[in-house]
Amino acid sequence: MNGNDDMDELMTCRLDRVRRAVEPCTLVIFGASGDLTARKLIPALYHLFKDGQMPADFRIVGFARREKTDASWRAELRAALEQFSRSRPVDAGAWEGFAARVHYCQGDIGDAAAYRKLAALVAGFPSPALQHNRLFYLATLPSQFSQVAEQLHGAGLLTRAPGDHWQRLVIEKPFGHDLASARALNHELTRFAHEQQIFRIDHYLGKETVQNILTFRFSNAIFERLWHRDAVDHIQITVSEKLGVGGRGGYYEEAGALRDMVQNHLMQVLALVCMEPPVSLEAEPIRDEKVKLLSAVRRYAPEAVARLVARGQYTAGTVAGEARPAYRTEERVRPDSNVETFVALKLFVDNWRWAGVPVYLRTGKALPLTASEVRVQFKPTPNVLFAAQCGPRLDANSLTLRLQPNEGITLRFNGKVPGVGYGLRPVRMHFSYDAEFGAYTPEAYERLLLDAMAGDATLFIRRDEVEQSWEIVDSIRAGWAGRALTEREFYAAGTWGPSAANELLASAGHAWREPQPLK
Repeated sequence: MNGNDDMDELMTCRLDRVRRAVEPCTLVIFGASGDLTARKLIPALYHLFKDGQMPADFRIVGFARREKTDASWRAELRAALEQFSRSRPVDAGAWEGFAARVHYCQGDIGDAAAYRKLAALVAGFPSPALQHNRLFYLATLPSQFSQVAEQLHGAGLLTRAPGDHWQRLVIEKPFGHDLASARALNHELTRFAHEQQIFRIDHYLGKETVQNILTFRFSNAIFERLWHRDAVDHIQITVSEKLGVGGRGGYYEEAGALRDMVQNHLMQVLALVCMEPPVSLEAEPIRDEKVKLLSAVRRYAPEAVARLVARGQYTAGTVAGEARPAYRTEERVRPDSNVETFVALKLFVDNWRWAGVPVYLRTGKALPLTASEVRVQFKPTPNVLFAAQCGPRLDANSLTLRLQPNEGITLRFNGKVPGVGYGLRPVRMHFSYDAEFGAYTPEAYERLLLDAMAGDATLFIRRDEVEQSWEIVDSIRAGWAGRALTEREFYAAGTWGPSAANELLASAGHAWREPQPLK
């Protein structure tokens, strides 16, 4: 370690010293036979155990319809770990200690007797904390959320006043399919649990780089002072995917890109990028500011949607050298489908900080590469000196937060080209997470499950956040009602979307900056 490294180490501030303690508890997974449990939940819990992050004692109970024993479910999970664990091979000793705490309860979601059996199993655990501290993870169909909550309440496993212990519900997106259904779901869930007991999970918020947005903004005075309409020309948020819908055609026919991605992932990133500083780092002040930001987003009048929002659907093409079929020929997709696989939108945040600054969001399937990034494009220099000589070839400065993959931050500015002549070109200053820290980045579900057990709701979505997001999305869908896709809204797989998306920015003199495959 050199002197600079020593100083960096001395300047490290450990906020996790004030992290809430994780008490002994029982975690019940509904939908235990499903893909999410095998791919994400059990690997995350295993790694938390292996790394010494789980509570001193815990139990995991899988609840599903299929007939299984504790031993057979453990064997299934071990096989899944061999395939999906972030570190392989699986540590035999760690697995043995973990598996001894894993149990299975067979039952149907709607069968009250199955919940009584579950209650008896939990009541037989050896300590009051294991019996009464309960985390229920609903990896089920969204239509079953309220049914599970009602059954848990009926069996005495979930109450609104749990006394000296705690009970929490974790639910996966989608949280409704529009504002009305989201409100109805929230109403149903809060019949059986307080809002403070409900943890709506969006795995995107568990990503290290998404969490780092607040750190970057509010621990670095040099950048926060530029985070303002006086310095920022516009903002671009891109979440692109190389893959098509694959086997999710049936789901996508009901959701589309707007509901699947914009309502949750992109709105959450928008809120973190543009929100005001919270009064503290506690959960509620942070979530309060996100709600304020979303409430300031200008809603779309139906007649303005065609001008401010571009949608698209991929046709056959080639992505990274692989042929990709058209969306309308994918499995469980209607041959005349009008569903969008791409959406780009221009929005405005009507508050003091961002008044008049356009924010462009886009997401899509079958695009050239998978990447998520935020690009803050600063205003150009005055048209004198270098700008007067170079004209549009003098690039405006920008700051890019690369959320995935190759996570990092890039500052782009102009520099002199070495030599006897005088030439300028854009250069970049790049920070790479991997190069700087060299440590693994934990899976999003590890952080989120640990926070749910600790009762830290910072990275979970509150009901008013959900409802504000749906208000924005519903105002767009109202403008699309009864309109079929036009020729300019189709795009070949492997391209960056339809021509309509480019026209959206060109009308304001802007252009999309495509994410680059950083190394």
